[in-house]
Amino acid sequence: MISTSDVERAAARIHGRVRRTPVLFDDGVWFKLEHLQHTGSFKARGAFNRIIAAGALSAAGVVAASGGNAGLAVAYAAREFGVAARVFVPATAPAVKVAKLHALGAAVELVGEKYADAYDAAVKHAADSGALFCHAYDQPEICAGQGTIGLELLEQVDGLDTILVAVGGGGLLAGIAAAVEGRARVIGVEPRTIPTLHSALDAGEPVQVAVSGLAADSLGASRLGDIAFAVATRTGAGSVLVDDAAIAEARATLWDRYRLAVEAGGATAYAALLSGAYVPAPGERVAVLLCGANTDPATLTSPSGAPPAARTPR
Repeated sequence: MISTSDVERAAARIHGRVRRTPVLFDDGVWFKLEHLQHTGSFKARGAFNRIIAAGALSAAGVVAASGGNAGLAVAYAAREFGVAARVFVPATAPAVKVAKLHALGAAVELVGEKYADAYDAAVKHAADSGALFCHAYDQPEICAGQGTIGLELLEQVDGLDTILVAVGGGGLLAGIAAAVEGRARVIGVEPRTIPTLHSALDAGEPVQVAVSGLAADSLGASRLGDIAFAVATRTGAGSVLVDDAAIAEARATLWDRYRLAVEAGGATAYAALLSGAYVPAPGERVAVLLCGANTDPATLTSPSGAPPAARTPR
């Protein structure tokens, strides 16, 4: 469980280490441009907070399990502190992200075919080596670091009522909901094909869900984190679901209208507004979090989110 004070302490720790990302106001909506954060996603905030809060580290440094944004964030933060980073990824991880991990100086271990295989290996490495384990979304320090976005939004948008946030494992939602508790409401938006929050709220506890769809590479947790569930139920966070077609449309619209290049997960929150899955009340002041930019630019204007068909050379 985390609280507003945990997020405030995280903000003090990571001040000067992360970017205070800007907001863009248009068509009655504030967009929080967190996709401009270091390594292209919000996760740098949690990684820095986790490492700083831990204090002195062993020679083994830090370890994470992720072939995506969380791994990149941990590798980046470790490089900034000059400590070793080891990232376990499934063999199915995109080659471009593995290359980025290497470029950031991380030792990369390919293990198994699924995230769960990489996760188990990372936990074992931490136990055997003494390395600091950085969870992708279900650790108090990680969640509190992500929540610093909420504090910034309260300063940037006067009278903010609602924040729309994409949900995978829920670390982002947990942190922001704790940060703005009593001052604004958080609505979790997730693909209909990966309803971790929606299913947890229905069941009264986190449950396993199948993972598929356009945003599975970044929102593909198979179970909502325990911290996210506790904070969501305490704060009354809401949940809406969107289809892959709405996510693809949101990505294309953000590019066509604003020249903002975001990944499918980063466009998911905006998809709730465009599709009508979330309809603001008259006068409601809404912010949409654009949380990630690690995407292939060739897919930005494709309705399916896949690369457009090759054209015949002329």
